[in-house]
Amino acid sequence: MQCDQPTFKRESGDERRLAIAAAARALIVEKGLEGLRTRDIAARVGINIATLHYHVPTKEALITLVAESMRDDFKRQALRRSRHGKTGLQQLRMEFEDFQESLTDTPELITVLTELIEKARRDAGISSIMAPMHDFWRYQFASIFRLGVDDGSFRTDVDPVAAALITTGALMSFGRIWTDFSVSYEQLTTELERSFILKSPS
Repeated sequence: MQCDQPTFKRESGDERRLAIAAAARALIVEKGLEGLRTRDIAARVGINIATLHYHVPTKEALITLVAESMRDDFKRQALRRSRHGKTGLQQLRMEFEDFQESLTDTPELITVLTELIEKARRDAGISSIMAPMHDFWRYQFASIFRLGVDDGSFRTDVDPVAAALITTGALMSFGRIWTDFSVSYEQLTTELERSFILKSPS
């Protein structure tokens, strides 16, 4: 009787790159960006250094891969619920809910994002990768505030760009709180919302 030979699934290039990105993100959470070493990434993925360098030959390529993986995660999250036909206020609340979900379900995303943004302030190469991604997030909020001004759910004198900076800054600050000076997420978002909504006449 002939025995069946075991079959092995060959990992695709995309799957390997996803594994590298996941390992790099986990190591950034554990050791910080300064402690990120290619040999540690290779060991965690189960590949040799040569194979790792084939997929990410430079530091910039590795950071780009990590940033792309986070961008794709955030995009998938946003696409799960349609924003079509929603008011500016409704979309703002959805963004708050998505951010809270990230804090609860994938807190490493916020940790890694914070690490990369801080490093980008001192590294032009990383800045060129992270700045467009970070600004895209801000532009999304600015669009929500413009919509809210137009549809009447926000005050007519709200400056969309300033409001976007205030909101994203507050959310990022909340995501990296490490002292006792803090409030609940609900308190934060309620106060932010109250700053922009059009109050009904009493």
